[in-house]
Amino acid sequence: MPITSEDFRNAMSRFASGVTVVTTKDAAGYLHGITVSAFSSVSLEPPLVLICIENSAGSLHAFKQSEMFVVNILTRDQVELSERFAAQITDKFAGVDMELNIDGIPIISNCLANIDCRVRNYYDGGDHTIFIGEVEDARTAEGDPIIYFRSDYHWIGKRGI
Repeated sequence: MPITSEDFRNAMSRFASGVTVVTTKDAAGYLHGITVSAFSSVSLEPPLVLICIENSAGSLHAFKQSEMFVVNILTRDQVELSERFAAQITDKFAGVDMELNIDGIPIISNCLANIDCRVRNYYDGGDHTIFIGEVEDARTAEGDPIIYFRSDYHWIGKRGI
């Protein structure tokens, strides 16, 4: 008997993950960003990561059009940014402390890491699209991460939960 969507979602909510905002720009130059917890490293040689974006996301087209994206790994002080980029609002970048990288992709300030990626491939993943990015640059900082667990935000400190 196949598992129900509800049972699968409930089981997966038990897997704690970090929280990122992934940014890009579309062919017309408009900036796009989306909150993503489905992020993982894939390979060290070459350095590859993956992100998964829901097919119903309004910015999916931009990620398919773009050759580049930036993964911004959020700190515990950036829950508001996670919620902002998860919301259906017109200008998600208004008032956001950021700069543009050499390719014009937003790099959000004060993150734990900003990872610049070139789209290597993207694939059908059911109700999501899986993007593989080759890492071209990365910046890191100190801080504590946001953890997403059982459909809510949590955080850990240097000494544990």
